[in-house]
Amino acid sequence: MIDTHAPLDACDGTPEAVLHRAREAGVDRVVTVGTGIDSCRAALRLADEQQGVYAALGIHPHDADSDDACNLDELRELLGREKAVAVGETGLDHFRDYAPRKAQLRLFEEQLALAGDVGLPVVIHSRAAAQETADVLAGFFGDVVLHCFSEPALLDVALERGYYVSFAGNVTYPGAPELREAARAVPDERILTETDCPYLAPQPVRGRRNEPAYLVHTVEELAAARGTGREELAAIVDANADRLFAFR
Repeated sequence: MIDTHAPLDACDGTPEAVLHRAREAGVDRVVTVGTGIDSCRAALRLADEQQGVYAALGIHPHDADSDDACNLDELRELLGREKAVAVGETGLDHFRDYAPRKAQLRLFEEQLALAGDVGLPVVIHSRAAAQETADVLAGFFGDVVLHCFSEPALLDVALERGYYVSFAGNVTYPGAPELREAARAVPDERILTETDCPYLAPQPVRGRRNEPAYLVHTVEELAAARGTGREELAAIVDANADRLFAFR
């Protein structure tokens, strides 16, 4: 199995210990995430050191008004490294509004342009900003991942445009039937799974800090919702990730 979105530096314990537990659970590949220049460097170091680890690199919308948002030249250089497989997460967060919306929009557009230049997929964070996110993405023609899918209002857009849709532990929550309904609608060739650790631990381990080893619970819930077996779904997700991220 592959965890397609796991900020490993946010998990409990060393990355080595976290990855050991993941492998014991059957999760043998992880895309870790950099959300600023320093964390992008750290994510790449970890990817270089650990087998089966790759990196998505970007500036999070929460940091759209920071110095990092003015340092996209260095981000471009980091994205040229072998283990860098995606740009992001990038996007809009109108729920927390930790950065001004105009700054978020500017940074989002700049990172989309960067992704187009370097030929990498984009990993999208969208919270309370479904329409705005859809509007900005209308001008991007590369591969798109809607990470930690939690905005059903984006589902029709995703299906129409052929976006990848990635589900995290919140799809297992009893109070989230709309996410399971969305998961049933996503075609086999566009579904992904993730932890988004340390947040959103799946229902069987809810209350703990999430980590890649717990991905198995999300895969089981998704498989049940889609009427298939866990191993079959895991194989589908692995194939999708291989195609999308072009691992080297």
